[in-house]
Amino acid sequence: MAAARRRAVDFARLATEATHPRAAKLDTLAPQAIAALMLAEEAKAVRAAQDCADEIGRAARLVADRLAAGGRLVYVGAGTSGRLGTLDAVECVPTFGVPPSRLVPIIAGGPSALTRSVEGAEDNTRDAEQRMRRAAVGPGDVVCGIAASGVTPFVRTALDYARFRRAATIFVTCGEIEGAAPADVVIAIETGPEVIAGSTRLKAGTATKIVLNAISTAAFVLLGKTYGGLMIDVRPTNAKLWARAIRMVAGLSGLDDAAARRLIEKAGGRAKVALVMHHLGVSAARARELLVTHKGSLRSIVGDLPIHAPDEAP
Repeated sequence: MAAARRRAVDFARLATEATHPRAAKLDTLAPQAIAALMLAEEAKAVRAAQDCADEIGRAARLVADRLAAGGRLVYVGAGTSGRLGTLDAVECVPTFGVPPSRLVPIIAGGPSALTRSVEGAEDNTRDAEQRMRRAAVGPGDVVCGIAASGVTPFVRTALDYARFRRAATIFVTCGEIEGAAPADVVIAIETGPEVIAGSTRLKAGTATKIVLNAISTAAFVLLGKTYGGLMIDVRPTNAKLWARAIRMVAGLSGLDDAAARRLIEKAGGRAKVALVMHHLGVSAARARELLVTHKGSLRSIVGDLPIHAPDEAP
């Protein structure tokens, strides 16, 4: 099935392979002009992503529902798309306090493809099925396939396998979709031709990064991982993150920095737990129970809190 799909693809007709009319004399331009052209095209990536807000919202809801039920978010991609999926998976862990096991990145060619090109990996459909099988993808998961061109065999085969296993599916692409939709939610970002034809690490990569940011962030907001615009579930694993946790707890409690640090330490390093302890006058164990009961939502427990400035008295 995958081999037949590859034979049927006319790569010359793909939008991501088209030549850009403004790049006909790119190699004759001054560096400032090259940069200006590049940046103008990057701005188009943002607008193209904005046009997909409805589909992104549907994808975020799908991710949130599967994660809330105990499933996982699995990213699948090749080349730049695989690296962007891996980046999103890795960065969500400290940002939202999510166990690494809940976000599974799969890249064509394996982990070594993160730092060097693995030739032919994107065409290896057998490897796609094997990696999905090893990841034990199943009905509780949501699989986000990423392919700038829309036809990458590794990704399309992985999505086919995910659907066979009854996982929920999302497809993020900058190409056109012909025929039946390959996923439950398709996000087709119309970025058009690249300044360097076929180099989808450019504005297609930018648009993909924007869309992945929006999907995962919106999903974790729905899961109660933020309070307003604050990263309330951050795990303070270094000095910068400790300072951030202290600022949040101090700002939402009126405590000074020293008292906020002590409270976070009593809460086992959890800023959200610390705030429930402070506002309800309960132990860390009870605060954690309440958060479970309220599905992780701090606002549903403490309501709307005023945010104190750092130099503002309680």
